[in-house]
Amino acid sequence: MIDFPAAFNLFLLLAMGHFVGDFGLQGDRMAREKCPGCGKTLSWQWWLVAHAGVHAFLVAVITGIPLLGLAEWIVHMAIDIAKCRHVLNLQMDQGLHLACKVLWAGLAITLASEAGWMH
Repeated sequence: MIDFPAAFNLFLLLAMGHFVGDFGLQGDRMAREKCPGCGKTLSWQWWLVAHAGVHAFLVAVITGIPLLGLAEWIVHMAIDIAKCRHVLNLQMDQGLHLACKVLWAGLAITLASEAGWMH
């Protein structure tokens, strides 16, 4: 049985971290140049990996589970590439990012509970 208050609190922290990473820490250059074909100062791949890496770090630190950070890194890059290719609009992009945070929170709380870290 999942601890919903703990999962919701963790989701809130992850959502806050997401908005810091997507809007506070992502500059205009990174937002533009992380898209395929748009890299000017660096190849677009470097910008995308760096941006998603910030999110991965935030997820890993907030949850305490580096593998969830790795999952965030991969999924965040995939979502952002879809947005760059105009498959997703901003609302769909942000909705998918936040849906991932729901998943990470649920997984983190479930893993913590099974490992006996929560009582």
